[in-house]
Amino acid sequence: MSETPALHRSLRLRSVVLFGVAYMAPMIVLGTFGVVAAETSGSVPTAYLLAMVAMLFTAHSYGKMAAAHPVAGSAYTYTRRTLDSRAGFLVGWAVLLDYFFLPMVIWLLGGTYLQAQFPAVPFWLWIVAFIAATTCLNVLGIKVADKANYLLMAFQVLVIVIFVLLSLRHVFHTSGAGALLSAEPFLNPATTAAGVSAGAALAAYSFLGFDAVTTLTEETVDPRRTMPRAILLITLIGGGIFVVVAYATQLAHPGSAFADADSAVFEIARTIAGDAVAALLLAGLVVAQFSSGLAAQAGAARLLFAMGRDDVLPRRLFGRVHPRFRTPAVNIALTGAVGLVAMFLDVSTSTSFINFGAFVAFTAVNLSVIGLFLRRRKEGEALPWWSHVLLPGIGALIDLWLLVNLDPAALTLGIGWLVLGTAYLAYRTSLFRLPPPETQDTPDPHPAAEPHPTR
Repeated sequence: MSETPALHRSLRLRSVVLFGVAYMAPMIVLGTFGVVAAETSGSVPTAYLLAMVAMLFTAHSYGKMAAAHPVAGSAYTYTRRTLDSRAGFLVGWAVLLDYFFLPMVIWLLGGTYLQAQFPAVPFWLWIVAFIAATTCLNVLGIKVADKANYLLMAFQVLVIVIFVLLSLRHVFHTSGAGALLSAEPFLNPATTAAGVSAGAALAAYSFLGFDAVTTLTEETVDPRRTMPRAILLITLIGGGIFVVVAYATQLAHPGSAFADADSAVFEIARTIAGDAVAALLLAGLVVAQFSSGLAAQAGAARLLFAMGRDDVLPRRLFGRVHPRFRTPAVNIALTGAVGLVAMFLDVSTSTSFINFGAFVAFTAVNLSVIGLFLRRRKEGEALPWWSHVLLPGIGALIDLWLLVNLDPAALTLGIGWLVLGTAYLAYRTSLFRLPPPETQDTPDPHPAAEPHPTR
């Protein structure tokens, strides 16, 4: 393994957008449809529309920071370089909880889907198969994983299109062409502002991933231009798919009455087209989990790499790149090893490991944009206040609201993880008397200051 970290820069806009959309797993809107429908009293597309608007504020901030600091590390790097190095470490530590364990949750969901269909196959075998396949693809190189993602996303999109068309055909046959255009999926007599807000909070979790592509910055061509555009496109494309699919599904099944909210989409699939479509849907969900796991493992490995390169995590272990494949192979393997824990957990327990770190990171990135505004103003550069203070301020408030409304188990685990990180930081900085170490040799092939805009 090379002692000099250097990733291979080969990804362009289309590939970065594909990684982000794959990370979000567009089919998750179907997997969680029943739960969101119950929360919103049958107004699922409204919840996703509201969540998309809310997440656009944070996506805007990620774009600003990715242009200002085009290096791997995402929220960890943005916070430490704009606000404070110790705060940056704690944000990186918090988001590790999300990045490190999200692949495990994704593989656990995929294994659960498959075991339900093939109960004779041991559950652990599905988990090991998921981990082995994604780990091999990610170690072989970002371009190999990129090509695999193209195929997996193509299948997901095919299943989504088939499901939407069958839903619309069902509505056409049962209620006529006039029923295809209706406001009822967005607003019905049972819809309430509180219900839609609660549904939007659930739907917001589906957007986790638009930020993860920033960990690929050092493997992206012209990252100052590519990353901001990619983040915005990922949020709009992913959100657009969520709203369209939710609309068609809600149109085919008005209201929120299901035999089992957790498997509501299979009930709808059998209603609109029988068992064959339910089987196709299952295949699509498994592929979505595999594709999402591939992207999530790649992002987690690169966050560990950035923190290892800075030596805030042991550099000899985490800050290394494989000399042949140009990937952080040890970090990828380590993320895979953590995923083996999925064999001993259930879905509800495992989801407590994520979300806390994501919303801490979202809040910190919004505050980092405001910090960037203040720092540049002190240096005599005038950045627009509305895009560097107003929009990030709104984004930070939304993310804080989502953070404090997480379930108690997630909050307890997240706070405990932060306490552990604070103790480790105290050890590395001689009780906070020294700044955390940082490497200054992060590559930037197109060094340039953010353009000087006019007010």
